[in-house]
Amino acid sequence: MTEDSQRNFRSVYYEKVGFRGVEEKKSLEILLKDDRLGILPPHHESHAKVMMYRKEQYSDVLHALKVIRFVSDATPQVEVYLRMYQLESGKLPRNSSFPLEPEDEAFLAIAKAMEEMVEDSVDCYWIIRCFVNQLNTKYRDSLPQLPKAFEQYLNLEDSRLLTHLKMCSAVSKLPYDLWFKRCFAGCLPESSLQRVWDKVVSGSCKILVFVAVEILLTFKIKVMALNNTEKITKFLENVSVL
Repeated sequence: MTEDSQRNFRSVYYEKVGFRGVEEKKSLEILLKDDRLGILPPHHESHAKVMMYRKEQYSDVLHALKVIRFVSDATPQVEVYLRMYQLESGKLPRNSSFPLEPEDEAFLAIAKAMEEMVEDSVDCYWIIRCFVNQLNTKYRDSLPQLPKAFEQYLNLEDSRLLTHLKMCSAVSKLPYDLWFKRCFAGCLPESSLQRVWDKVVSGSCKILVFVAVEILLTFKIKVMALNNTEKITKFLENVSVL
């Protein structure tokens, strides 16, 4: 197969009318040269050694948790990831029976979704760790602004739907934590979640707003048929099973 036949068929048309596009493959290769989560160093020669250190660190932290009897071989893997993250970040509670904080619940949701995507436990933990750190640092100031941005974009797309939500006093009760703190973990199927998270990792948390608006528009008829806050919120929290 020739190179021309592999190109996007639209490219030829665009060039004929005077538009020069950028080949998606080439642009993606440029983007993928960067390590967006900061897990690996910029020099490829160091990757093997760094990954060895990552595995050793994973083993050391896991061993420490077992010594203090915070986890055991029977502990669910996502909970192990949480305890490891808590220990490394200095947030491990005094007792494993202490109730989980909202941020812990968000971590578990993300970890559970990531576990379905990544087979190796060491890789999985490091990706979760760095993904959550990115949410808590890079997007720390942006995430609280997303509910307001959601309302603005929904008003542009469908003001009637927004008015219905306001009349039901549902706007402030929508599942913002599920959407913006858990990044739709447990809400979207794996294939869709991967694409959304790719955008988040690449530096765009606003994609979360657009996805939330699209969910409302997709299920507009059903949402408009609901007339109280509790029913609307419960429905939107369970769209993944529809």
